[in-house]
Amino acid sequence: MTALVGFDLDRTVVYSSAALMLDGPDEAAPSLVVTEVYQGLPLSFMTRTAERALATLAAEAVVVPVTTRTVAQYRRIRLPLPDTGWAVTTNGAVVLHDGEPDADWTATLRTEMTAVSAPLPEVEERFATGLPPGAVLRARRAEDLFVYAIVDRAELPDTAVEAFAADLAALGWRVSVQGRKLYAVPVPIRKERALAAVAERIGATRTIAAGDSLLDREMLAWADVAIRPAHGELHAVGWTAPNLRVTSAQGVLAGEELIGLAAAAVAAERTPA
Repeated sequence: MTALVGFDLDRTVVYSSAALMLDGPDEAAPSLVVTEVYQGLPLSFMTRTAERALATLAAEAVVVPVTTRTVAQYRRIRLPLPDTGWAVTTNGAVVLHDGEPDADWTATLRTEMTAVSAPLPEVEERFATGLPPGAVLRARRAEDLFVYAIVDRAELPDTAVEAFAADLAALGWRVSVQGRKLYAVPVPIRKERALAAVAERIGATRTIAAGDSLLDREMLAWADVAIRPAHGELHAVGWTAPNLRVTSAQGVLAGEELIGLAAAAVAAERTPA
């Protein structure tokens, strides 16, 4: 039996200091480990308990990070996973095996994008003209495949996001807000498609997926067991599914809890009926 566990990264397994959501006295806070350094400073964290649990889980299942980050951004992350293995970046546009991209996978997606989604420059123009003045602080391309912007949430009400999402949906693109980042991604680029391809290649007999954002929704629906934290976009809209488990904790402690839930799902696969 081979179990596959696909984890979103940011606000699911790793957390910035602004996303830790640690209530209570400082002396009661859990021990944290740094999972990412950027420009010489610590940027992302997980609890020490979560780090140990993830290392144990990786010995029992194929653990696949599944992230909207670009390849370069993903390579800053340090997790207790084997040097060889699988990862999905760029929201599913890139499949890494032993650290190397599968060029055929990305080429196939680019062909689909040409057929069903508006060109990237047209969407970049919508970022400049279709959002409230002052909302977009800076915009970036990701692997020349999609675009994201750092936004000022005070200048970007939910109604503006909904209108922008409807506008881009007509162009074959999807919109998601994650913290201070606003993403626009072509419809063919989806996490569950890439994770399903990995599952097929390793012959997975059970699939478990965890994530917090609207871009994770199809991945969670696809998996045999879905897990989401009690925070994030999916929690805000009350998303649910028959295969779904929701953490009781929020923030970095939810990351710790959902690794435990994934481990329990893997153990259940190995337990004789």
